[in-house]
Amino acid sequence: MKDTEPVRIAIVGAESTGKTSLAAALAPRLAADTGLRVAWVPETLREWCNHVGRTPQAHEQAAILRQQHERIEAAVATHDVVVCDTTGLMTAVYSDYVFGDRSLQARAVQLQQRMALTLLTALDLPWVADGAQRDGPQVREPVDARVRELLMAHRLPWALVSGQGPARLESAVDAVAPLLRVRTDRFSPQGGLFTRLDSRNAQRAAASRWTCDCCVVPEAERRLKRGY
Repeated sequence: MKDTEPVRIAIVGAESTGKTSLAAALAPRLAADTGLRVAWVPETLREWCNHVGRTPQAHEQAAILRQQHERIEAAVATHDVVVCDTTGLMTAVYSDYVFGDRSLQARAVQLQQRMALTLLTALDLPWVADGAQRDGPQVREPVDARVRELLMAHRLPWALVSGQGPARLESAVDAVAPLLRVRTDRFSPQGGLFTRLDSRNAQRAAASRWTCDCCVVPEAERRLKRGY
């Protein structure tokens, strides 16, 4: 990736939608398939909650947002691709949802605009408790709606990631592959990543397109990813 800005890939979504598992799997997969230097930046909020034993209060949100992006930029300095297990966008969304505080949104959107692509994890996984960090399954749809609203209102590039098990990782790889193709001028990709991309694009070009920008019904989400 010569003389090219590192690729920042954000993974966002409601709680218990597999963001951390996806980030942990996607980073080594991209490194293996492309030969690029790929980093995974863990979620600051998870570490904060584990350390303090509670969720943050309203006045503590801004520091968490800042620290998350400081970690991202530190990884950008030494890598070609950075996979971000959430960003300040989620901090801003939860500040709005929990505290009615939208003061972080402008900064969060500004930082999100640095992302080459945002992967939004679909609501097609079962909710699982995870200590103090999670509120319950009832918060997933309103949080998902707020995330989509911000992504679309600010014309941020994003893709939906869905599927069970390995299919979820493949969904993410398919979404990211076009970004990496135009930045890989110094090596031969491994694993047939771009061959598969060409095949997928050819299939989709021949199929009719079914779209839905706001649906949170799992079956509808799956239809969206299948392309009809």
